Amino acid sequence: MKNIRLITTGGTFDKKYDAIQGKLDFKETHLPEILEIVRPNARVEIENRALIDSLEMTDEIREQIIKSCVDSPEKNIIITHGTDTMSRTAELLGEAAAYADSGLSEKTIILTGAMVPYTISGSDALFNLGTAFTAVQLLKPGVYIVMNATVFDWNNVRKNKAIGRFEQLK
Repeated sequence: MKNIRLITTGGTFDKKYDAIQGKLDFKETHLPEILEIVRPNARVEIENRALIDSLEMTDEIREQIIKSCVDSPEKNIIITHGTDTMSRTAELLGEAAAYADSGLSEKTIILTGAMVPYTISGSDALFNLGTAFTAVQLLKPGVYIVMNATVFDWNNVRKNKAIGRFEQLK
């Protein structure tokens, strides 16, 4: 059985509709509830790093995410992240992992998220997370984005906002 670290950062994945305010907002991560539903065949350690919209993601928070990955005793890491800036976080992680002494070169790191919040009907959150759990156990060490039933290398992906999908750059 694999050990997997699951780092939460918020994003659409963890948003919930606030009927009083009439907007999507954060209260807490949905990951414990989701893990009870999907029952992954792995030991999962959840680390709540942030609950923010990815448009609020700063390089300082990204550095904290990188540090969490470096410090993680688990070699398999999944990060839930908002989709708007997921590629930027993956880029910084990928660049850090390129250095053999970074502590990341032997780890498999997957970033995933959702276009529709988990709590809203038609959400892609469960599917993307399930795909990420499979990918983190099968892929060689490196940094990847897993969205839309596709695995993307960190340096060859972007979110096409016009069609709401991730795609390869080249």
